[in-house]
Amino acid sequence: MRVLVVEDARSLADVLAEGLGDQGMAVDVAYDGLEAAAKLDLNAYDVVVLDRDLPGIHGDTLCRMITERDDRVMVLMLTAAGSPGDRVIGLTLGADDYLAKPFHFPELVLRIRALARRQPAARPRTLRAADVTLDPLRRVATRDGRHLELSVKEFALLEALLRAAPGFLSAEDLLEQVWDEHANPLTNTVTVTVGRLRRKLGDPPLITTTPGVGYRIAAPELPS
Repeated sequence: MRVLVVEDARSLADVLAEGLGDQGMAVDVAYDGLEAAAKLDLNAYDVVVLDRDLPGIHGDTLCRMITERDDRVMVLMLTAAGSPGDRVIGLTLGADDYLAKPFHFPELVLRIRALARRQPAARPRTLRAADVTLDPLRRVATRDGRHLELSVKEFALLEALLRAAPGFLSAEDLLEQVWDEHANPLTNTVTVTVGRLRRKLGDPPLITTTPGVGYRIAAPELPS
């Protein structure tokens, strides 16, 4: 899942980005409305965490801009104004959810995941391919009933491959979906993480690689 945090309080924005990253999300940050608009034109996001009171382009205006786009992104609006009237205004602007500051971080995580599931093109809550099952909300993955002990990035990588199955994802696709805009495309991060995930998935091999195309989850071949 890729998330854009739009918050002009840099310390809060950076803390949110780090915390959401620890939850397996790929997180980009914008510190004002103009920077956010530019990033929305460049990248595809599942959820935008949007502070309402922004410099550059006000959060209200940016929210309207997002809701008018063809590639609809879910918006969770943050604001220090938490009265019922303020919440109504935020939702009227097109926000999909509204959270008043201060808030509890676990609640923010749950709301972001809930919004991602509500996207028009969202998949079912539980992802399955071959004999692998993954529940993004509960953070549980199994293969043939065996619990998989995965790191945050390994879990996110498996989730991305399952969402794309039976299609391929290139290394660039995986960098965009699992890491963030600061990931170096010249590193072997994807190759190394895929290797670790393959070992934890065990035999028969489940992740296939096609040179020049990418990676995908494929049903293991049966012995002839």
